Amino acid sequence: MIEADVIVIGAGIAGAGVAAELAADRRVVILEMEERPGVHTTGRSASVHSETYGNPCVRRLSRASRDHFLQGAEGRSFATDRGCLYLATETQLGRLDAFGREPTVASAVERIGESEIRALNPLFRPGVVVAALFERRAYSLDVDAIHVGYLKHFRRAGGVLECSAPVERLGYDRGTWTVEAGDRRFRAPLVVNAAGAWGDVVARMAGVRPIGLQPMRRTVALVDPPTGVDVTRWPMAVDIDEQFYLKPDAGKIILSPADETPMDPSDVWAEEIDIAIAVDRVQAVVDLPVQRVAHSWAGLRTFAPDRSPVAGYDREVPGFFWLVGQGGYGIQTAPALSRFAAAMIRGEDMPDDLRTLGLDIGDLAPDRFA
Repeated sequence: MIEADVIVIGAGIAGAGVAAELAADRRVVILEMEERPGVHTTGRSASVHSETYGNPCVRRLSRASRDHFLQGAEGRSFATDRGCLYLATETQLGRLDAFGREPTVASAVERIGESEIRALNPLFRPGVVVAALFERRAYSLDVDAIHVGYLKHFRRAGGVLECSAPVERLGYDRGTWTVEAGDRRFRAPLVVNAAGAWGDVVARMAGVRPIGLQPMRRTVALVDPPTGVDVTRWPMAVDIDEQFYLKPDAGKIILSPADETPMDPSDVWAEEIDIAIAVDRVQAVVDLPVQRVAHSWAGLRTFAPDRSPVAGYDREVPGFFWLVGQGGYGIQTAPALSRFAAAMIRGEDMPDDLRTLGLDIGDLAPDRFA
């Protein structure tokens, strides 16, 4: 029996982040079902920080996370300049302008025309994309360094990471949770459910009412750029209706159809039809011959019913803290969400910067689904 103050279930970016924040003054154990952390969603991220992506709640968390990425660790930033274009054809201009007027978007973007778009990426087909919103302060992120940084900090503070430890039973009795993971048992007064796509599975195991999390498959393909074309400085480009996106990555180009296929919690793989759809949609606006797909993969983006993250104590079962539902925004919101969750666990006020940005505790509380 291993005793702790907090048991965190899941060593992805959410679990690693909150565990690192808590380890300074708590005995924290992370239980990870895989052989190593970050196998699922965290390890399959598009690796971008955009303050305009997601709903207003997500945007506030992303904005509050920016400094963490820019400062980095050990003298090295986690972020590099990228920029992000939200694209519109003639028929999409109304939606582009409506998006640009949203209060949590307007200050971060500028509207540009076709000539400026083609100056940023000359392969856009003339006369197809006619306008865009350009977010200059969007960044590519070193997701592995961010994740490893949290885990290093956690271990240095005395935290214990148990891998190959799938949770099989949770029981609560007289103020203490007992968690069985394989042949090991752990006890603590507090359990943090940071199990990602398996969040509702863990809740049911603990006798906690599920939230209604829905994992969604997202497909990504990696292709070669045209011969002799340097794509290094291209911004990320996203269709305003999020029907596709493309982004440079290590000399190649990432394409996605921005699919959201409902799935059960599982390890998922790219389907050839979704790869073909991604290529077709991108080629409709970009002159990009695709001779082969160098690599493809898929990951699960898990959403709560209102598509905002969930962070807070369960209202019915004591000592059970939710930290799930990050959707496709888990990396770019991790620093702020980790600080928020750690403050709530300690019984402290919300961090001042989050309050200043307009975040409300009720925006993230699990009882909003009651």
